[in-house]
Amino acid sequence: MRGNQTSQTSEFILLGLSDLTDFRIPVFLLFLFVYLAALVGNLLIIFLVVMDTHLQTPMYFFLGNLSTLDIFSPSVSTSHLPYDIFTGNRVILYSTCISQVFFITWFAYTEILLLAVMSYDRYVAICHPLRYTTMISTYLCIQLASIIWVVGSLFSLAHTLSALSLVFCDSTTIPGLFCELYQVIQQSCANTYLSDLLVLFLAINLGSIALSITFLSYVYIFKTILRIRLKDGRVKAFSTCSSHLTVVFIFYGTAFFNYFHPNTEEFPVGRLVSAVYTLLTPFLNPLIYSLRNSELKGAVRRALPRLTFRP
Repeated sequence: MRGNQTSQTSEFILLGLSDLTDFRIPVFLLFLFVYLAALVGNLLIIFLVVMDTHLQTPMYFFLGNLSTLDIFSPSVSTSHLPYDIFTGNRVILYSTCISQVFFITWFAYTEILLLAVMSYDRYVAICHPLRYTTMISTYLCIQLASIIWVVGSLFSLAHTLSALSLVFCDSTTIPGLFCELYQVIQQSCANTYLSDLLVLFLAINLGSIALSITFLSYVYIFKTILRIRLKDGRVKAFSTCSSHLTVVFIFYGTAFFNYFHPNTEEFPVGRLVSAVYTLLTPFLNPLIYSLRNSELKGAVRRALPRLTFRP
């Protein structure tokens, strides 16, 4: 047992980056820059999707949902970092920690499902272009988006209720930058078998389904592209899904990095890199879609006259 047990712990100790005292200002400026860039980039995409009629298609509807996630997720996960960096106070309230667990888990599940749906959308667009408008209707898009957000919240709620039932020790330390589900479960003084089983069952099953949809969609996409005889046709077809494929690789790559890098409690630099990677995907997604997408570039050019101040 680790210290005195209590099922009503009022606070945790968040390891964070408070031990990097010599680099507080550079670390803060780094996070501020990346976060603000992610915020501005994703807000711009949402603005363009809503305001530009050329972008009111299923592909950009789902991209707007992805940008919404990329605003919410880093806002929740890094909300405690400035306080940690400047005060060195590692204490985080129990209620705040559990709230982080809920929202971070919700956004993670939702993004996994959303990337799978976006993969299916690209599959239909490339493999069945003549049937695209009938197979991916506006009503279906709204239904799918609603289901994704609701399912993600229900799965997260199940995990959060499981975490609320755990028994914790006094002065429990969370070895990370924010309260992630698995780290919180590991700090419990009681038997966590049911909570671990729930994580494995829900995460592995949902992740396997989403990853299978993504993988199979791109198998058929590549088969279709390879059957196109003209090189220009192949390049054009691939360009319609290359941005999303890049985002998929970054998302799953950063996820594996966050869960398989060296012990964060022993390596403060590892925690710094983990924090950067927490913001990396939301920061890169707008850049990837804007730099590799001619329609978004055109939307930006059309939007500039509206945003320009005219006396």
